[in-house]
Amino acid sequence: MTAFHSLLALALVFFIAHVMLLFTSFGKSGYRKLRYFYSHLTLWISGGLLFLLAVLYAGKDESSILDVFDTPGKQLLIPGIVVVLSLAAHTIVHFLVIPKYQLEKK
Repeated sequence: MTAFHSLLALALVFFIAHVMLLFTSFGKSGYRKLRYFYSHLTLWISGGLLFLLAVLYAGKDESSILDVFDTPGKQLLIPGIVVVLSLAAHTIVHFLVIPKYQLEKK
């Protein structure tokens, strides 16, 4: 397995962990703050790995998707999208999900 494939697999594992942690952060037992934080952390790590892949392999015909990110400006879109996703998720949780759990406790 090449370094490219190893980084890609690692990014995928962290993204899958992100999704699993995110969906299991909320349930019948309530809102799990630490698990929710870890879901964000795994998203940031996954985004960081994708950014690293783009910096190292864009324009080198390893991946047609990564070849799109062939300039520093385009590469910075990756962490930018991660920040926007993280902020959007946090806003939704803060204003919609947590108040729902607080209402159910009353």
